[in-house]
Amino acid sequence: MPITRRDFLKHCGAGTLGIALSQFYLPEVLKIFEAAAAGEPPVLWLQGQSCTGCSVSLLNTVHPSIADVLLKVISVKFHPTVMAAQGDLAISAIEKTYKENAGKYILIVEGSIPIKDGGIHCTVGETHDGKPITILDWAKKLAPKAAAIVAVGTCAAYGGIPGGAPNPTGAKSVKEVTGKTVLNLPGCPAHPDWIVGSLVHVLRFGLPALDEHGRPKMFYGKNIHENCQNYFHYNNDTYAENLSDEGCLINLGCKGPQTYADCPKRHWNNGVNWCIGAKAPCIGCTQPEFPDGTSPMYAAIQDELRPKKVKINSLENTLVG
Repeated sequence: MPITRRDFLKHCGAGTLGIALSQFYLPEVLKIFEAAAAGEPPVLWLQGQSCTGCSVSLLNTVHPSIADVLLKVISVKFHPTVMAAQGDLAISAIEKTYKENAGKYILIVEGSIPIKDGGIHCTVGETHDGKPITILDWAKKLAPKAAAIVAVGTCAAYGGIPGGAPNPTGAKSVKEVTGKTVLNLPGCPAHPDWIVGSLVHVLRFGLPALDEHGRPKMFYGKNIHENCQNYFHYNNDTYAENLSDEGCLINLGCKGPQTYADCPKRHWNNGVNWCIGAKAPCIGCTQPEFPDGTSPMYAAIQDELRPKKVKINSLENTLVG
């Protein structure tokens, strides 16, 4: 039987090692993606100011395989990095989708959108008379007729690294530019499960419940620090002095207390590990203030910003799991 929204959200919030949400509901995921491939609805993926890291992250999705994702969703209409078409043929795919599927297509934007100097600092294609088309032009044109708008990665969601001081190109988020409701999937990069799972939810159920920063609560609803493997160490004043040491990494710049995402449970690279598991501090990349507000990345958090300690008698009684 098709999964219900309640079951889907329950699994998203209870993701555990080795069982990605997309693997657990693989038949339903593929069914929904096949519907998208049939034009219900098409997907347009635009890239603004970015390193293409979120596209690379998506390429690492395992269940379903990236071949299924690309053949059944992303390459259906437009994705500049992985599509075979180029030049006028590629741009015509955007125009055709815009004209023939108004109100039906999903607009995905990766990267921030520069507005300084008319947006000339990032262009996607040209007009027939050779004039560059800016990502700013595309966003303003496509957003009003999109069935849903998804900002993948912190750059698209909040401005990210391109929007950091002094922000010479005037980089803005998708929401700031379009003024529309945007499903933000921050992360540098965004986890492939966050991308695939959110697409499934949008296609199957519509927009998920969002927090005050436009992030789906099913993926960004929990605090990193409170669900960290080092939470016990923090509450018992055991701090690492070097990155290789056992103990809480807060004195080495960990931004877990101010960061929200399910990294402690979901892990990365098909469930292999995550930043803190690899003895590196969380840099707060899913937060709107990243990177300026989470820098310097390896400086200890000020005392007034540290959360209150909770008495824990043993490592097994931490909040992880």
